[in-house]
Amino acid sequence: MCRSIKRLRGPDGIAGDDAVREAALQYVRKVSGFRAPARRNADAFEQAVAEVAGTTRRLLEAVSPPPRP
Repeated sequence: MCRSIKRLRGPDGIAGDDAVREAALQYVRKVSGFRAPARRNADAFEQAVAEVAGTTRRLLEAVSPPPRP
């Protein structure tokens, strides 16, 4: 699922906010089935993107980084 989502954490640290938001956008697009929602659904779509991005950021900051190769 969501093969276009890039790894957001690596040995060099956590991805920036833009990359985290882009990954969240790709996820919401995939699960909703909409590339771009209708105007009536735009608020719910954007709220979902913001929530997924926030949750992703908290997860990345809470877990230990992977070991360096």
